[in-house]
Amino acid sequence: MSDFVVSARKYRPQTFDTVVGQKSITSTLKNAIKTGHLAQSFLFCGSRGVGKTTTARILAKTINCFNRSESIEACDQCDSCLSFNEGASLNVYELDAASNNGIEDIRNLIDQVRIAPQLGEYKIYIIDEVHMLSNSAFNGFLKTLEEPPKHAIFILATTEKYKIIPTILSRCQIFDFNRIKVKDIADHLAYIATQEAITADPESLHLIAQKADGALRDALSIFDQIVTFTGNNLTYKSVIENLNILDYDYYFRIVDSAQKQDIPSSLLLLNDIYEKGFDGHNFIVGLADHYRNLLVCKDIRTAVLLEVGDAIEQRYIDQSKEVDGNLILRALAVLSKSDVDYKSSKNQRLLVEMALMQLCSLLQEQEKKNA
Repeated sequence: MSDFVVSARKYRPQTFDTVVGQKSITSTLKNAIKTGHLAQSFLFCGSRGVGKTTTARILAKTINCFNRSESIEACDQCDSCLSFNEGASLNVYELDAASNNGIEDIRNLIDQVRIAPQLGEYKIYIIDEVHMLSNSAFNGFLKTLEEPPKHAIFILATTEKYKIIPTILSRCQIFDFNRIKVKDIADHLAYIATQEAITADPESLHLIAQKADGALRDALSIFDQIVTFTGNNLTYKSVIENLNILDYDYYFRIVDSAQKQDIPSSLLLLNDIYEKGFDGHNFIVGLADHYRNLLVCKDIRTAVLLEVGDAIEQRYIDQSKEVDGNLILRALAVLSKSDVDYKSSKNQRLLVEMALMQLCSLLQEQEKKNA
């Protein structure tokens, strides 16, 4: 049997400093441990794949470490750390509320809370997907959460904070995890590629990071998938083929056609896009996003808002110099209307073609208006 381990597990952060994209949260937790101002109940909120459970485990490990470093990281050598790494720690109890959401499961947990730790100062209870607990389980948990023993620390994690009753929220220190930035994900993927002796161009990693939509775990799953598809050489072309993403080049060529007022060329490009199996609505949304990026590049101060590789960014900057800002705004208005009208249209392809014809006519309309 293969010894392959998916990247999401192999490169799962083991210290606060290796958690990606949540610097403010990890710094706060480290300071709390350093100063001894640890709350007894934490609530980690955020979308999937942003590091809630990982941070909870690092916090649990670091709290009970006997030889913490000056930077407030676990030593990985003491008895507490070794037992945690082996999954044999008696001081860390994990409960998946998605499958253990009844009142009996909470009663069993409460019975365990009464028992003092045999090794270390604290017993840490990590409850994942806590919003899945039933009403009776929540109510049964309230008293323990309000007045826990001194040795007990609860770390609750959820993707749906709004489902948690206010009485639970009021008893916890709440940490909202951000969606991870594209650049942070791309940098982490570049690090993993280096570790695994995989060559990857920056544009391919940025594209994977964008597709992950702020979830590092999703990005790592996509990364593994494409490595399996291409071998140890990730290229921009292999990524767009594997993920069925429309090449940026089509959008640049459409804008060039609009600038030349070349309707036949833009329609032929659209036909090529349809023949490759891409959806017209996604094309409209993608083209609107392209015009938005051109507008962003008009000012050096907002160019930093682009979340693309350096080579693509330079293409945006170059093309933005050729397109008037007012034309970009009018193009965005045309594409926004097409986006809204798309689902109700009886002839969706014609709607997209009409949008392209309008884009190709904007320059002529502006010239007539200025004449």
